[in-house]
Amino acid sequence: MKATPHPQQEDRLLALRSYDVLDTERERDFDEIVELAAALCGTAISVVNLIDAERQWFKAETGLGVRETPLETSICSHVILEEDFVEINDTLTDPRMCDNPLCLAEPGLRFYAGALLKTAEGLPLGTLCVLDYQPRELSEIQRNAIKVLARQVMAQLELRKSLRAEAVLRKEADHRVKNSLMSLSAFARLQQRSYHAPQAQSALAKVIARIDAMSRVHELLYKHAEQGRLCLKPYLEEVCAHTAELAPPQVALTVEACPVRVSAPQAVAVGTFVNEFIANSYKHAFPDNRPGALRIALDLLKEGRVRLLCADDGVGMPADFGQEGTGLGIKIAEVVKMELQGELSYGTEGPGVTATLLFPV
Repeated sequence: MKATPHPQQEDRLLALRSYDVLDTERERDFDEIVELAAALCGTAISVVNLIDAERQWFKAETGLGVRETPLETSICSHVILEEDFVEINDTLTDPRMCDNPLCLAEPGLRFYAGALLKTAEGLPLGTLCVLDYQPRELSEIQRNAIKVLARQVMAQLELRKSLRAEAVLRKEADHRVKNSLMSLSAFARLQQRSYHAPQAQSALAKVIARIDAMSRVHELLYKHAEQGRLCLKPYLEEVCAHTAELAPPQVALTVEACPVRVSAPQAVAVGTFVNEFIANSYKHAFPDNRPGALRIALDLLKEGRVRLLCADDGVGMPADFGQEGTGLGIKIAEVVKMELQGELSYGTEGPGVTATLLFPV
C-alpha cells in the first residue's frame, strides 16, 4: 500500500530541499550514526531515510546496500504521517505493510522502528530507523537511543545548512567590502595626486598603506581564517611582497615568521607597522644607491607574547629622531602600539635601525 502524501507535502518538500542533502555523497558522521543504531538495537539494517516526492533516499545505511527505493515500497512514507516514534513489531500484522513486497519477500522485512527527522517547525523530512528480518520488540533504552540519534542526525543537517548559509553571506560580504575598499583606495590616490604639499602627500600615503593592509587582511580572512583569526606568516609574506615594487634594486628583504594566529584587527595593525617601516627604510636608509638589507622577523615568546622585529642596515636615524613632531611614521607606530596593547622600542646605535614590537596574542 502506497502512503498518502503528507498533509503539508509542499511545505515539507521545500523544507527537505532547503537542506541540499539529497543525492550527496556518503559522510562518516551519518554512517557512524546508523552503525551505532543497528548495534544498539541488534538489527540487521539501519538507515537515515529522507522521503522525497517519488522516492525514499538514504543519506546513510548499513545492511541494505542501496541508496534509494521507490515510495511504493516505503515503510517510512507511512511513518512520517504518524507520531515522533513508530515501532512495528511484525510488519505482516500491520495493514499498511501486509502487501509490501519488501515484507513478503524471503527473507522479508518483518520488524521496523523509527524516529522522525523533524525541522524546528515540526515538518517531517524522513526517519532514522532500524529494520530486521524477524519480528521483535525493542527495550525502552533502545527506543530512547533511536530518538536521541535522530536528534543528532537533525543537528548534523542543521549544522551543514547553517554553514552553507554562512558561506553565501560571507561571499556577499566579501564582495561588498572588497568594492568599498577599492573605492576608498582609488579616492585616496586621486586625492594624493591633487595635493602638492609634501606633508599632505605623506599623510595620504599612510592612509593608502592602511587601506591596502586592510584589503590584504580581508582577503586572507575570507580565504583562510578560522573563527575570525588568521595566520600572520602568510600575511606578512604578502605584505612584504606587496612592497617589492618600491624596493631599491640593491636592497634585499627577508621575512622569517612563525605561524602565529591573531585577530583581524591585530593583523591590520601589524601589517601597517611593517609596511610603514619598510617604506621608510626604502626611502631614507639607503641613499645614493647604497646596498643593504631589511629583515622582518616574527616569534612567539614563552610568555604568550609575539615579538615583531623590523631591522635594516642602512644609514641609521637622524639626530632628531624621537623628538616631538619628527614625523607621521613615528605617530603611526605609537598608534599601532596602543592598538596592540604592546611595547615598542627602537635600536638606533647601528648599523641601521631596529624596531621591536611586543604584544599579547
